[in-house]
Amino acid sequence: MKPTHVAVFSAKPYDQAYLTEMADERVSLCFYEMALNSMTAALAKNAEVVSAFVNDDISAETLKTLADNGTRLIALRCAGVNQVDLTAADKLGITVVNVPAYSPYAVAEHTIALMLALSRKIPRAYNRVRDGNFSLDGLLGFDFFGKTAGIIGGGKIGLLVAKRLRAFGCQVLIYEPHNTAPAKQAGFDVVTLNGLLGQSDIISLHCPLNDATHHIINAASLRLTKPGVMLINTSRGALLDTVAVLDALKALHIGYLGIDVYEQEGSLFFEDHSTDIIQDDIFQRLLTLPNVLVTGHQAYFTREALQHIAQTTLQNIDDFMTGKTLLNRVEIR
Repeated sequence: MKPTHVAVFSAKPYDQAYLTEMADERVSLCFYEMALNSMTAALAKNAEVVSAFVNDDISAETLKTLADNGTRLIALRCAGVNQVDLTAADKLGITVVNVPAYSPYAVAEHTIALMLALSRKIPRAYNRVRDGNFSLDGLLGFDFFGKTAGIIGGGKIGLLVAKRLRAFGCQVLIYEPHNTAPAKQAGFDVVTLNGLLGQSDIISLHCPLNDATHHIINAASLRLTKPGVMLINTSRGALLDTVAVLDALKALHIGYLGIDVYEQEGSLFFEDHSTDIIQDDIFQRLLTLPNVLVTGHQAYFTREALQHIAQTTLQNIDDFMTGKTLLNRVEIR
């Protein structure tokens, strides 16, 4: 039987290693380190399956090129689907599948790591000690015990973060507009968004990006938050209106910002720009602030997560090619 030709875009060396390790003779993997977009889509000629990642541009134009060249399945190696024009895919007869939950523990643990690093000023302390400076001036932190933490999004990752914060002794509030049962069953208070914003010392975002959540943190919502609030985003960059967040940082209203995602990350993240002059002035300004900690879409990046992503992606492809039920099919909403 002829193997299925799979074109894998945004394939970094670690993606290639895990997919190759878990693949069998039923698939033929062709790796491209460049992102998928309307220009690079032609590289997938005769590929029945295209595998893409979170910052690929899977627009109607890209999909048209793929469909014309024989692609029938988009196998996303991520949970987010906002980068895909699902309506266009449906019209072109292209099925879309994703990896809905690769390692929620990885993201939850990274979220907590950002919180702790910011609250105890770990990056600054690390650099000081390396320079032989053991002064504690400027390193004053705060206890998590007794603080109120607000989780925007009561899905699996949000609840894992909530449980870890509860273990620290935080009162945890959850805003979840759809399925509130898991949060309530876990014993958390489910509140309105405005209620969460007004009461929380720490706010962490764990919701999908869609029309309802785009810029859910903006100038108006930030005015409802406590002065000195800690804001954490390990979900999707466009949940934050970055300009409004920067203004609130400059006004000393936001006390701490930790982000693993960025609204305009597509041209920055997953690449080495250490010898470049980064042209994004807003991002550059964020990096100058001592109370801001940025990581480059690293929250998911554990061995366990990469194994699960590869395994689920290959299973999705096999299920499609053998006509089985697609458990991870992405439907138009």
